[in-house]
Amino acid sequence: MRTRIENITILCCDKDLTTYYNSSLTFENDGIIAINENVDYDECIDGKNGILIPGFVNTHTHLSMIPFRSLQDDLYDRLRKFLFPLEKESMTHELALKSAKVGVIESLLSGVTTFMDMYYYADGLAQTYDEMGVRAVVAQNMINQSMCDAKDEVEAFELAKEFYYKWKDHPRIIPALGPHGTTTLTSDTLKMISQFSKENNVLVSMHVAEMDDEMAYFRNQQTTPIQYLESTDLLDSNFISVHTIHPTQEDINILQKHNVAVAHCIGANTKAGKGIPPLKEMVEAKLRIGLGTDGPSSGNTLDLFVQMNSVAKCHKVHNHDRRLFPAKQIVQMATLGGASVLHLDHLIGSLEVGKKADLVLIETDSINMYPNHDPYSLLVYSANPSNVDSVWVDGVLKVRYKNCVDIDVKQLKQECIEASTQFNQSIERINQSINS
Repeated sequence: MRTRIENITILCCDKDLTTYYNSSLTFENDGIIAINENVDYDECIDGKNGILIPGFVNTHTHLSMIPFRSLQDDLYDRLRKFLFPLEKESMTHELALKSAKVGVIESLLSGVTTFMDMYYYADGLAQTYDEMGVRAVVAQNMINQSMCDAKDEVEAFELAKEFYYKWKDHPRIIPALGPHGTTTLTSDTLKMISQFSKENNVLVSMHVAEMDDEMAYFRNQQTTPIQYLESTDLLDSNFISVHTIHPTQEDINILQKHNVAVAHCIGANTKAGKGIPPLKEMVEAKLRIGLGTDGPSSGNTLDLFVQMNSVAKCHKVHNHDRRLFPAKQIVQMATLGGASVLHLDHLIGSLEVGKKADLVLIETDSINMYPNHDPYSLLVYSANPSNVDSVWVDGVLKVRYKNCVDIDVKQLKQECIEASTQFNQSIERINQSINS
């Protein structure tokens, strides 16, 4: 089946940022076969002067945390006082999977076709994402305390290894390792994770240089989180340093030396008042950088339009230079940059012949998209998820005319509500405990 999308502006988001106006793209089954070229086709879609881009890549999220959205957003030390206790007490396997389905829908409707999900119950989540036909890197979370799916980091690591062996040959679902943070696992476990990653070429995603107490702990040790991780041998091209808000220049040099990637989550970082990372310096060091939303509890939204807009504005202000981070660079960071972070840039992240047909058609008929002088600027500063008209993953249509295809969104939401009874009871109890 050959499908042609015509009457569109194509933002290839490749290394050269190639742009085609009033053009067309043709894909066959799951792959792109022609761009700006007339070839035979079976189906033709009128893009109606829309903008065609590669699917967005969300490099860090926790989709199952949908039920946490809008809870205790302004609480100091929210992670330990509220989130950890609530997860341990009431995040069941059923709730995690039902919530993740809702998260997938929100992601697709905002043009995200690939995401790195780091959470508990990794095997169940992988099955869910496979059934929904999305592309996902799924990391089993590991932490040195009793949580909802494991009693400690040792048991969690065993779950992670089993999960990897089960899913390592899947074409769309990629198993990964998710050690929680630099102070929430022992160095012995981190070294074992490092060894397993190197032996099996497995991605590792970890929260790094994010928390105030984390930074204070390592200052007392006269080192930094990144220098510590280097001592555990974790840092290499498979390592994704999430957040990375407070690196020194020496830290950035270390990340560069080991070809470490960075998941930049500006929305969650600024909302929590944690700080603004030195993105300019990390870009100058030629680090692989992608954008992430973090979970719905932290960033509240799963769309990259918010992230692109915030990245551009926050870093211009931070550096007092409006010339920095032009819209083209931001859009590329949300697509090819994210794909590079996840080691998927040979398959996705740009519109090129031979790559997967992970496509997003953004309409320009809505009033907020008029006039279209610069499609890159329009995406970064004007567009929002409501402008996403159509989405394909692996050449399969997932969103059409701004609605999910073959998915009952209301039913999924209702199932999530029904699975949240225990969760809602726990909220009330923990809130009372915090306020007492």
